[in-house]
Amino acid sequence: MKNLIKTVVSAVVAVSLVACSTQKEERTVAQTETDKIVLGSIGSDAQIWKYIAQSKEAKQLGLDIEVKEINDGVALNQAVIDKEVDVNAFQSWAYFKAFNKLKGEPLEAIATTYLEPMGLYSKRYKSLDDLPQKAVVAIPNDVANTSRALKLLEQAKVIQLKANFNPISGGLNDIEKNPKQISIKLVKGAQGPRVLDDVDVVAIGNTNALESGLNVIQDSLSHETVENKVVENINILVVRKDRKDDKNLQKLNTLYHQPFVEEYIQKNFGGTKLDINQPVSTLN
Repeated sequence: MKNLIKTVVSAVVAVSLVACSTQKEERTVAQTETDKIVLGSIGSDAQIWKYIAQSKEAKQLGLDIEVKEINDGVALNQAVIDKEVDVNAFQSWAYFKAFNKLKGEPLEAIATTYLEPMGLYSKRYKSLDDLPQKAVVAIPNDVANTSRALKLLEQAKVIQLKANFNPISGGLNDIEKNPKQISIKLVKGAQGPRVLDDVDVVAIGNTNALESGLNVIQDSLSHETVENKVVENINILVVRKDRKDDKNLQKLNTLYHQPFVEEYIQKNFGGTKLDINQPVSTLN
């Protein structure tokens, strides 16, 4: 009888150990099936990444993506530096370089995503040829987008910039010729659509335009095109420098450029985000 009891007890213990081992193994597998990534974003970018985060393609790559919305560009970059988010998706190459230089180069771009054209909009005029003398033009007040708007005004033949104009840090002092003597008013980027009633022309980034129901291809008087020198305006994914080789973060590049994302963007953003899939090294 004692031997029988010992045998039963041993069997129970063995089964328990196997069960515990199996449960532990299952937990370990479950924990490694997906890798958590916190991605900071804003506006339409956040909307796109929320869609991507819920996709079967993200799960197939083993990614669990949480999108954290932060409604300020500087704060989004600072969140990466402070390790509040792993990566952010919102900024152009020019904005990134201007911020990174100011902060001592703590960030690294790991992938390109798209070109989102900036446009010139007006409620008063159908063409920039109709722009009167001393018209008032509003442009974004952050350094990268100020220079971008000035380049767009030059492209539209409203002004002429100095030959050595810096597309990252150029400003109002770099205007060489202003034949219509336009007055330029600096406003926060998000306020662009709101001042359309108050000025003659406004330069508006596409994220802010979309949020206000404007389509840059259909509604602007003039806008950036891929044919122009727009390298500075290509949007990117950004991480801390010590995370640039992180394999899971690198997977975001593969994920973003899949057909299901392009189809979603075409359907929801009216062709205003042009896919750019090229090495970051080509932007230098």
